[in-house]
Amino acid sequence: MLVQLAFTALTNGYAAGFAKGSIYKGPGKFICLPGLNCYSCPGALGSCPIGSLQAVIGSRSYRFSFYIAGFLLLFGALFGRLVCGWLCPFGLVQDLLYKIPFVKKLRRLPGDRWLKYLKYVILAGFVIVLPLTVLDIVGQGQPWFCKYICPSGTLFAGIPLIASNPPLRAALGWLFTWKAAILAALLLLSLLVYRPFCRYLCPLGAIYGLFNPAALYRFRIDKEKCTGCGACQKACKLDIPIHQTPNSPECIRCGDCRRACPHGAICTANRRAARPFGKTRT
Repeated sequence: MLVQLAFTALTNGYAAGFAKGSIYKGPGKFICLPGLNCYSCPGALGSCPIGSLQAVIGSRSYRFSFYIAGFLLLFGALFGRLVCGWLCPFGLVQDLLYKIPFVKKLRRLPGDRWLKYLKYVILAGFVIVLPLTVLDIVGQGQPWFCKYICPSGTLFAGIPLIASNPPLRAALGWLFTWKAAILAALLLLSLLVYRPFCRYLCPLGAIYGLFNPAALYRFRIDKEKCTGCGACQKACKLDIPIHQTPNSPECIRCGDCRRACPHGAICTANRRAARPFGKTRT
């Protein structure tokens, strides 16, 4: 969590933006950051890859960006969803909320088996198809995911800008109410179930998750050491059977399974499995 806090502070460190209620527009905004880091956040020093992708897809002049595609391919090929577990600001918010004691914590929501595919529907529909096909009078598409769904943008950009700009509050309409309702629902769900947005809605997580089986940083199971005890799945807040699917697209690489394995059977690719805690080599 310290890594998450440090990265969030570093990439959203434009303090003057929060003080003045303005958006940083310097050269850093031409650089994508690996997590959901809203362009319109007053403190953001870079751009969100999903927002940037929609801007290109919906443009009259461009339909493809080698930079954005290369950026997603690079981070996906190197880390997979490790980005989600360690570098995403909205992931940090969900982690902190889940730590708050609640009457009952759920391992998963009802319908989890099908709900986890919703993020791929959002990626295809709201990030790609709608910006490409639903155009305004001048032939420009809209950033549908950012505009109608993204809770990270509402939390880190919409609310701070409205709080510091009274004229903006007078212009609020149904769209802000809709997005605030999505944000509120996800924040409440984060008290009950671990990372609901990452599990079911995040299109960036959907992209990175496709790389998990082939990423440079991936898990493998030492079959000689693994006994199938299920300790890894019990420790996993996403309820993934790591001993069976160590590179599931849902895995955010938090490392809880590796720490929980009593036999040291989980390791990263190209590295030997760790020895069980407390045991020495003989």
